[in-house]
Amino acid sequence: MFRFECKACGQWHEGMPAFDAEAPLFYYLIPEPERAARCELSSDVCVVDGKYFFVRGCIEIPVHGADEPFVWGVWVSLSEASFGQYLDSYDEPRRAHLGPFFGWLSASFKVYPETEGSLKTHVHLRDDGVRPYIELEATDHPLALEQRQGIDAARLAQIYAAYMHA
Repeated sequence: MFRFECKACGQWHEGMPAFDAEAPLFYYLIPEPERAARCELSSDVCVVDGKYFFVRGCIEIPVHGADEPFVWGVWVSLSEASFGQYLDSYDEPRRAHLGPFFGWLSASFKVYPETEGSLKTHVHLRDDGVRPYIELEATDHPLALEQRQGIDAARLAQIYAAYMHA
């Protein structure tokens, strides 16, 4: 089992952590009293004002020496056409052959420079109801670099400390 020592508390933690956002960043731009009328938010999709479409997916970061990746649960905007295809295939057990769909990352991270509107993505559907895999386009942004190159346990411990002890 994967273990790492937290840099903030000095404790050893077992298992691969994962962090996720409850809604896309765009959702939070809508004043809270207006959200019920203007937004449709579920655990997997979000529609704002009937014209902005988001799906939830996973950015997987390889961790050197670990069998499983570190996962960021994120939101990505899609075009209306791509969102429609996503919804049409939502309950299909076999849907990985569709796409990938172009999107923009709609997430913010304490441990990376700003990402909103700056990171292009490819949304890869997966079979059997598994959330889509989010592939970041190759850039020099630290998140994109870590997705391609992976991270070590010390970096994972830094990320964990930033989210769990901040």
